[in-house]
Formats: sequence, structure tokens, C-alpha cells
Amino acid sequence: MKTEVADLLGVEYPILAFSHCRDVVAAVTNAGGFGVLGAVAHTPEQLEVDLKWIEEEVDGRPYGVDLLLPQKYEGADEGGLDRDSLRQLLPPEHQAFVDDIMARYEVPALDADQKEAMSRIGGMNVSPKGYEPLLDVAFAHDIKLIASALGPPPAELVERAHEADVVVAALAGTKEHAVRHKELGVDIIIAQGTEGGGHTGEVATMVLVPEVVDAVSPTPVLAAGGIGNGRQVAASIALGAAGVWCGSVWLTTEEAETSPVIKQKYLSARSKDTIRSRSITGKPARMLKTKWTEEWDRTDGPGPLGMPLQPLLVSEAQARINRSANTPGSGAEDLATYFVGQVVGQMNSSKKAGQVVIDMVNEYADVLIRFSEEAASAS
Repeated sequence: MKTEVADLLGVEYPILAFSHCRDVVAAVTNAGGFGVLGAVAHTPEQLEVDLKWIEEEVDGRPYGVDLLLPQKYEGADEGGLDRDSLRQLLPPEHQAFVDDIMARYEVPALDADQKEAMSRIGGMNVSPKGYEPLLDVAFAHDIKLIASALGPPPAELVERAHEADVVVAALAGTKEHAVRHKELGVDIIIAQGTEGGGHTGEVATMVLVPEVVDAVSPTPVLAAGGIGNGRQVAASIALGAAGVWCGSVWLTTEEAETSPVIKQKYLSARSKDTIRSRSITGKPARMLKTKWTEEWDRTDGPGPLGMPLQPLLVSEAQARINRSANTPGSGAEDLATYFVGQVVGQMNSSKKAGQVVIDMVNEYADVLIRFSEEAASAS
């Protein structure tokens, strides 16, 4: 699977694995792919620990870091407000709405120790004040790639990365976004279709990838959204991509950080059991349909706030849900959700992350052999 992206990153297979779990990142890199750690919710201290651990595990093999760098978010005009200042912007009716959900579904409150532990979590670092300390940590390590998962990377970040011989990637949900990334000097553009998990646009992968490939050539493109096996990798290459960017498929692996309740929901879910919702991050993100997403879709509700107010509003509620969701038949179990793409319908078993990479490569090879045999018989 030698492509321009494989050569650029120095990997055997141009299969990039986005994950919030350092174990998945290391496992994919060690299997010949390229692991990318999602670090938007890390504190600088947590990121330092995780990157040091990854480097010990991969023994010089390449890996990367992914952050959210949106241009538009609440408080952007002020350069990014701190958490206390943002809390002052939370409307009382929204807090009452969340409190009502928790009460009706009988989700237990956090105790004092649990609340104190929550206060040490990094939160969603989307402003320069939040992500620049994370960039400092990342560039102090031997990363090979820095990715912007939401929004064009700042010009100064592109320059800093290139000076450090670090590849810059950015996700795009439209052709226009992709062209903007290219103009900024991005090295790899990730064309993510609406099928993908997490933040996505509205254009499907099959349509988006060739549009982006044609618009930004010769900049290499990775296909993302709805990719979880070797046939889908082969289809991506056929569309002109130089590799793939996968996120959802790692969520049911043995190494994944996914909670047992969510993992079981994934394993039994159908492709149509996901929805794009602003209910967790404030921007449209694909996740499992549950009572949580239904509540935020109510016409009599206040509707989600923007980023980063919505995650600030619901972070404690989400922590309460996740802590209690392992009680079968409980309201917390009904509410529990997490990001995942439509490919969840084919995520029917749990494997080691490295085995997922090998299975993708083997199935990709089978497709090439079949095409070669069919071409030979046709001639």
C-alpha cells in the first residue's frame, strides 16, 4: 500500500487511526499504520504523560496529534474566555433543562470527590489560550503529524510545524474548506463525509472525496467517513485518495477507552442508529441516537448552545450519565451516547486494534487480486 501519504509519513500502510486512547494509537502504529491521538480534552500535563508513554511503546515509529482549531466559537472575539467567564454566559433556562433531564431519568448526582476529579479534566480546548499549551507539549515530542479536526489551522501553526519537519493535516467537509486548507499550506487534506463519527458536514464520502481530490491536486487527500474495512479502503483509493483516516472502527477494539455500556451499544447498533447532533459539543457531530439526543431534539426545548458553551453546560451531566450507565434498564443507560459514524453497523465484534489493521490490508489485497483477475479474463 505504498502511496504518497505512506511515503510522507514513513509508514507501511496509509491507514491513519484517530483515537482518544493512547493504547489504540500505539497499537495501530506498531501494526504498520499511523496512530493519531485526539488531544482536545487533555491538559498539558496529561498530554505529556500520554505522548511519553506512546513514544516508549512505538520505539521510534511515527505517530501524530489531533486538535480542534475552530475559527468560530463563543468567546472567539475576546480571544477565548476562561471557564469561569464562560459559565457566566450559560442561560439559566438551559441549566434548568439539563437538570430536568437528569431528574426525570433519575441519574444520581456526583459526590464531592467526583466533582473535584472533574475539575482536573482539561475540558474542550478550542481557543488559542487552550490549545497553544498543548501544541507546546506536542512539539516538544517526536510527533510526525499535527492535525486540525475542526477549522483551518492558523498560518503560524503551519509555519511552526514545517520548521519542525512536522506534517500538517486538516479535515474538510466541503470542497471549499479543502481549497482553503491548501492555500494555507496544509500537507494532507482529509475529506470527511457525513457518514463519519464526530464533527462532520453534510456531503457523503463517495461524492466528497473525488471533488476534493480534483480541487486540491497535487496535495494528497485522505478519505474519511464510513471506512472500516479493506473494501472501503480500496474504494477510497479508487476515488483518488492516497490513504484513509478512520475513527469509529477503533471504538470497539479491545484497547479502546470506550465504556462497556457504549461498546455494547455499538456492537448491536445498525448503520441507521446514528444522528448528527449538537447536544454534546455545540457543533454538529455524529453519535448514537439515544434518549439524550431525543431530548435535545424536542421542539419545546431550548436547543443546544454553541461551542464551547454546550460542552461546558453538559459536562457534569455527561459524567453523571457515564458513571451510572452500567446499571441495566436505568435512565442513565438510556441516555448514554458517544460519537460514532454510520460504519457502526459493521462493527459487530471486538478485536485488537492491530488485527483490525491487518484485516483491512488483507481485504484490500483481496480486492486488488479480484480486480486483476477480472481484468485478465476480460482481455
